[in-house]
Amino acid sequence: MKITIIYDNTAYRESLQSDWGFSCLVEVENTPRILFDTGGNGRILLSNMEKLNINPKSINEVFISHAHLDHTGGLSDFLQVNPEVKVYVPISYPKPSKAKEVISVKQSLQLHENVFSTGEIDHIEQSMAIKIDKGIVLVVGCSHPKMAHILKAASQFGKVYGIVGGLHGFNEFELFKDLKLICPTHCTQHKAKIRFLYPEKYIEDGAGRVIEI
Repeated sequence: MKITIIYDNTAYRESLQSDWGFSCLVEVENTPRILFDTGGNGRILLSNMEKLNINPKSINEVFISHAHLDHTGGLSDFLQVNPEVKVYVPISYPKPSKAKEVISVKQSLQLHENVFSTGEIDHIEQSMAIKIDKGIVLVVGCSHPKMAHILKAASQFGKVYGIVGGLHGFNEFELFKDLKLICPTHCTQHKAKIRFLYPEKYIEDGAGRVIEI
């Protein structure tokens, strides 16, 4: 599988624009291409996609983690370019009108053979769980729910191998002791501490960063 960070607070590639928000492209073998969140600004999202040679029309599905603007602000512009997508939104998020198909997610849901939604956790946010040979790779938006709840929800699909995404104010660092990959992005407040505790597992984030597992 491959995760390409398109939108982030920092830029891993100098040619890309950084901005407050998060979006990444999730590519899993024999599975439609999924855009996870859309950042805060559609112009920046589409510009970074162009520089990364990602054609918006090649994306089949959009997965929205939660309703905050820094994760949904680019959705309208993206749908103007590619309205032929299926959009998964948490049950608390209003259905976008321009998408071809919208699925509101409340409980855990299998999207594809090896791709799952945790369901909306703590009435605010859903995360994506991707099953690979090494375990579950968890993609999160902001981790507003308690991390223990997110990990528990993801573990129903298998042992959690790694996590990519925003970790907000997460500081229960011992919860990550068994993970093999940690890529904190966007709103994570304690990146330095996580890097210090888990240097061999830590992956630097930023727009343009590609993670292949």
